[in-house]
Parts: sequence; structure tokens; C-alpha cells
Amino acid sequence: QVQLVESGGALVEPGGSLRLSCAASGLPVAEYAIGWFRQAPGKEREGISCISRFGSDTNYADSVKGRFIMSRDNAKNTVYLQMTGLKPEDTAVYYCAADRTTCRRSMDWWGKGTLVTVSS
Repeated sequence: QVQLVESGGALVEPGGSLRLSCAASGLPVAEYAIGWFRQAPGKEREGISCISRFGSDTNYADSVKGRFIMSRDNAKNTVYLQMTGLKPEDTAVYYCAADRTTCRRSMDWWGKGTLVTVSS
């Protein structure tokens, strides 16, 4: 049974940093495409970063490029999202997801999300 469990969400002030974690079980993260998505209140879910199978490519949405870094620790079977320069518009529930082939809107497996709130 595949499980993806996000953690690390918190209330942070504008300009602050957070690191989100996505711990996987039931699949080796190294062999799957892993994506981070977010959904803000009243908005559609947005894909913000993706690391390809076997980690050859990492891509970011323009909205987070230069501020967020996605990484993968195969030994811990965990994926991370390091977020810096946080803005109020980054407030959202953040989800990680895995797919057998590539990052897309309808990933094969999803976590339940972790809430990030950016506010002073």
C-alpha cells in the first residue's frame, strides 16, 4: 500500500523559510516522478515542482522559481521542498504526489497535505 505523508507546514512570517517533507512508503521515491502541488483557498490546485524518475530533471513553476528547491533523499525515501522568501500568496495546503511515469494533474498517488500559512 502506497502512502505519502507530508509534514512541516506551519505559520511563518513573510520573508521566512520552511522545509516540507514527504515521507513515502510502498514505493521507492527514486523510481517515481514526484511532484509538489498546492491549493490556496478558493483556487485550483497548482503544480509547483516536479522531480523526474531517477532524478534527472527538476522543474519549477514560475511562481516559485528561485525561491523553492525540491530534493530527494533516496536512503530515507523522502522528498523535500525547501521554501525561502515566503510570501502571503504562498499560503496554501501543500501536497506531494507520485506517479509511475511523469508529473501531471492526475498523479497516481497523493498525500493528504500540510498547511502553510504566510502572515504577519
